[in-house]
This record gives sequence, C-alpha cells and structure tokens, in this order.
Amino acid sequence: MGFEKEHIVMLPFMAQGHIIPFLSLAKQIQQSTNFSITIATTPLNIKSLQSTISSASSNHNNIHLAELPFCSSDHDLPPNTETTENLPLSKMINFLVASLSLEPPARRLITDIIKREGRPPLCLISDVFFGWATDLANSLGTVNVSFTTGGAYGTAAYTSIWLNLPHRSASSEYFTVPGFPEHGRFHISQLNPFVRAADGTESWSKFFQPQISGSTKSFGWLCNTVEEIEPLGLDILRDNLKLPVWCIGPLVPNDALKNSSALDLKVSRQRTGKEMGFSAEKCLEWLDSQGSNSVIYISFGSQNTISATQMMELAVGLEESGKPFVWVIRPPVGFDLKGEFKAEWLPNGFEERMSKRKQGLLVHNWAPQLEILSHKSTGFFVSHCGWNSVMESLSQGVPIVGWPLAGEQAYNSKMLVEEMGVSVELTRGVQSNIGWKEVKEVIDLVMDESGNGGEMRKNAGEIKKKIRGSIRDNDGDQGKEKGSSVKSMEDFVAALLSKKQDLAKIN
Repeated sequence: MGFEKEHIVMLPFMAQGHIIPFLSLAKQIQQSTNFSITIATTPLNIKSLQSTISSASSNHNNIHLAELPFCSSDHDLPPNTETTENLPLSKMINFLVASLSLEPPARRLITDIIKREGRPPLCLISDVFFGWATDLANSLGTVNVSFTTGGAYGTAAYTSIWLNLPHRSASSEYFTVPGFPEHGRFHISQLNPFVRAADGTESWSKFFQPQISGSTKSFGWLCNTVEEIEPLGLDILRDNLKLPVWCIGPLVPNDALKNSSALDLKVSRQRTGKEMGFSAEKCLEWLDSQGSNSVIYISFGSQNTISATQMMELAVGLEESGKPFVWVIRPPVGFDLKGEFKAEWLPNGFEERMSKRKQGLLVHNWAPQLEILSHKSTGFFVSHCGWNSVMESLSQGVPIVGWPLAGEQAYNSKMLVEEMGVSVELTRGVQSNIGWKEVKEVIDLVMDESGNGGEMRKNAGEIKKKIRGSIRDNDGDQGKEKGSSVKSMEDFVAALLSKKQDLAKIN
C-alpha cells in the first residue's frame, strides 16, 4: 500500500490489561498498513514494553516508544507507581486523576512530530479513559479514535452506567440501563462500590463522566471484539454512541488462533513480557498427564485476588470435587499480592495432598495462560471475566465459570451467561459469602458433559469458530471471503485516509 509515511500516535491507560491490547493493536495495524506507530506512555511502562517488544522475534521496526514524564509522588501516590498493579483500591482514584497530567506532555510530543514531519499524525488512538485526547487531536489538526480494550457489551454497559447513573433512581435492587433491553435488567451487586456510591458530584464521577463523554465525541471507536460474537452489545454500543465502531479483535497472538495442539511457550512471554519460571514447563507437563477436557483452570487475572475466607472455601470445594485443577494463586485481599504466600491461607496440608494425589497444581503468581487454555486437557476456566481472559478462553473454545471482581467484569459475566450461553456465575465480588458446597455443586454441574456443561462447551466451540473465521485473509483461501475483523481494519484505515483528505481541504 502506498501510505507507508503515515504516522499514528497511541495513548494507552497505564494498566497491564490496557497496555497489552494497545501493543497488540499496534502490531496489527502495522502488519496491515506498514504505518509508523508511536506508543506514548510513562517511563516504567516504556521499560516493560521495551522488554516485551525485544522478546518478540518478529520485525516491529515501525513501532516506536515515546516517554511521557510522570511523577507519581506529585499525586499522593507511592513512588514509582505507574500502573494499577499492586495499587491499593483506596488510591485508585488518585491514579486515575493523575493520568490527566499526561495531556501536556502528549501535546508537546505531537507538536514535535508535526514540526519534524511537516504535518499532523494521521490520528491519535487513545484509551476510553483519556477523553481529553479528543480535544487535543482536534486542536492539532488530526482526529482521535477511542479504543476500548473491553468487549462491546461490557463497554456499552459501563459507559451508559457512568454517564446516566441509572441505579440512583431505581426503586429496587434491579434497574434498567439506558440502551439495554427492558428484560435484561442489571442488579446493584453488579456495580463496584464506587459506581454504587456515585452521584455525579464525588471524585469518581468527576473523573469518569468527562472522560467518557470526551471519548464519545471522537472520530470513532475501535473495539477488541469480533462482529459475529456480540450482536446485542454492538447494537447497543453503536446506538448509544452514534459513531462508527470497528471490531478489530481478537487481539490474541495469531499463533494461538491456528489449530495447533500446543502453543510454543514463547507466545505468553511475548504477550506479557514476563519471564518464565520453571512453573511454565511444569504446568504443561502436568496437563499432559490429564484426560481431555478434565481440568479446571483457575485464575483471577494479573491484579485481582479473593478474600482469605473465599480462598479457603474454594480450596475445600476443589478438593471435595475430586476434579483435577491448575490454580494460579496469590495472597488474599489485604495482603501484598507480590508477597510470600502463607500456608495458613489454605486448608492444612492442602498443597502437599493435591500434589501427591496429582489432583491439583498450585502455580504461584503467574502462569502461561494461553498455553493452558489451548491445552486439550483444560475443560473449564474459573475466571474474573476480565475481557483479555474472556477472549483468550473463547478463542480456544473453553467455557467459563464467572467470578467477576472489579471494573466491568460483572457486565462481561452477565453477557457470557445470558447472551452467549458459555458460562455460569459462581459468585461475584470479594465480599460475597461463598461456601465450599456451592463450589463443588458448580464444578459438578459444568463438568457434566450430558447436561449444562456439554451445552456450554458446544456454544464455546461455535464462538471459537467465529473468532477464528474473523481473521481469515483471503490470500490463501481461494473463493472464501475475508474475515470480518480483517475487513473492519481495512474500513478503519480507509475512513482515516478519507478524513485526512477532508481535513486537508479545510486547511
């Protein structure tokens, strides 16, 4: 294509679950266009991106990194806090507000690019939390595109809930969300405590309302999903935004979307920049020794954990079920997530018993998730329903047991149960009282191939096909149509180039 000289600047929010999809999107745009891309973020995030990019062997010459100065201690945050990882919940709002300080350095960066290249970048792609980027782009002669790292349904729900606070006027614990069907009501327990308490005047509303509002005025939205898998969510999102929404998902490494039986361990390392412990190889060897679809995989994402009592009940329920499991485990709520794991948080002798019986494998801190999900032995995923995990699971046809904990996870969970039929919700939040008997009941239910479990697996298999079909490029497939996500990327680029011509006429 003849537009190699175009330049895109990306502004991700500073959290692992946002930065990784931004990098995947950068690679995807670069592969299909050869544009030059600059990802601009804070110094420590640049460092971890550098290690991620350099551990990937392929050629990413056109992806550049630019530092935006940021000093966390200016914002009443612990020193060197540049991501939400390990941040106590009480400081989360400080961190969100602190992200607004990236506007001036972002403006300087783009002004420098304009001086150097003689014209503005083709567009900015900013996080939905960075609504300020819309005015910034407009004032510098380009456009901003908002990128939601979540799915369509979850994004539609959290944007509509923040902008309208519908639960404030609800007469019961159930309420309707503007844009969503009357019958698909939400429950107050699906809102995290900050949204629940929001009334438009406190600091959370004061951050989210203007930022989301700014994003709704951008040129269009990119969404990490696939057109065919979220029809309702996309209808609602497009209807609420009245803007183009391009589905460019799944932002899962291509190697994980091919029909190979086991992935190379490099894939997870490249995706997250994490170093492999001995546990990665051990994990896969352990899975090799189990029957197909027999193992329950449990992980609550890179920065969530459950309470000590919930952890105890989950452990007893797993043991009583007798089913094999791999559990990525971290200290419970209230303790340092990166600290040492104490045996007293689990039933007496639990880890030794599980290991001896070959029933369970406990992985401390980090596991190669995509490799585990793509393994034939993995039957179900007990998940916090963060969107990156959901997409990884569904791209491998693995159904989900939901335990949403934060953010828009409860909305994702609701959609997985009600719209996709690939999940059952075990509980929600860290405050819930969950007993081991419920854990065992849910495990028995989903592992029963003749009942609900079989139905969920069948539905997950259908979605896996749709996800894989979306990235089909008709180069090698004569007579087959291009996949929807490939087309969507082409439409996105065409819309940007046409907008650029319009702006050139005005100027």
